[in-house]
Amino acid sequence: MSISAVIRGIGHAVPEKVLTNHDLEKLVETNDEWILQRTGIRERRITGPDEGAADLATAAALMAMDRAGIKPDEIDLVVVGTVTSDEVFPSCACIVQDRIGAKNAGAMDVGAACAGFIYAVETAAGLICGGRMKTILVIGVDVLTKLLDWTDRGTCILFGDGAGAVIMQASDEPNVGVLSTALCSLGAGAKHIHLKAGGSRYPHSQPLPEGMSPYIFMNGAETFRFAVGAISDACEKALAIAGLDSEDIDLYIPHQANIRIIQAAAERLGLPPEKVFINIDKFGNTSAGSVPIGMSEAWEQGLLEPGRVILTVGFGAGLVWGANLIRF
Repeated sequence: MSISAVIRGIGHAVPEKVLTNHDLEKLVETNDEWILQRTGIRERRITGPDEGAADLATAAALMAMDRAGIKPDEIDLVVVGTVTSDEVFPSCACIVQDRIGAKNAGAMDVGAACAGFIYAVETAAGLICGGRMKTILVIGVDVLTKLLDWTDRGTCILFGDGAGAVIMQASDEPNVGVLSTALCSLGAGAKHIHLKAGGSRYPHSQPLPEGMSPYIFMNGAETFRFAVGAISDACEKALAIAGLDSEDIDLYIPHQANIRIIQAAAERLGLPPEKVFINIDKFGNTSAGSVPIGMSEAWEQGLLEPGRVILTVGFGAGLVWGANLIRF
């Protein structure tokens, strides 16, 4: 008997503080029209000084657990896609595991930047379909606003903070759950998106080499060119593995990095606007939190009814990219 990895509950959490484009006009040389036309972002949510990734991840997890009717002691594993854990170690997953009382669960982080949730979902699906575990909590969360240079308008306008979570469970229902996944990487492209400070090579305990920035660096033009092709590539691979095509997709939930990237990739895939989920205007780029936040909002809007096929995709620093094809 084959085992499927199905999604039973979805939740999300974002900070209360809202930072609008008009607020950013007071910080850097920019304006609402310029940001909106180039990115599709109107506002984003920002964590306060006493908030971290684990706070958002825990809130999203509890919502997903409640919607799925899952108790903490039923969870076998907590997997968190993030590159902004509260601390270098322990993992964000361990902090969440403790806070939700998942006393029987293992815990680990998956570091794949903006594709972190995509990678984490496939990790969980593999363990479930292989018969190793029955119930896994998967979270995507990032708090990149604390790593930004707020004088650099090329990056500070893009990012927001947020988390999304799903409960994945084993099922004997055929042809449901995670149907296929494509995971890809290009380490040679690391130079286009990176944060060099804070790791073992350039730790915060030592002065940085002259000219090295302690903030996120992103080559916007190169990232844009790469992203459109990468998104299409991952989606087409996931569809081919499942023996489906774009006409079979009921809803497309892409990583919310830039409205022009989303629209260009959707056009390549032949997806009409009504099948493309967009919330970048409210939250900006929440990195690994982006896709699961979109899934949670789509669930709340009644867009994830049983039998519907959704295609999710993410891309980011690494360079890494990937797509999950899921039937509810």
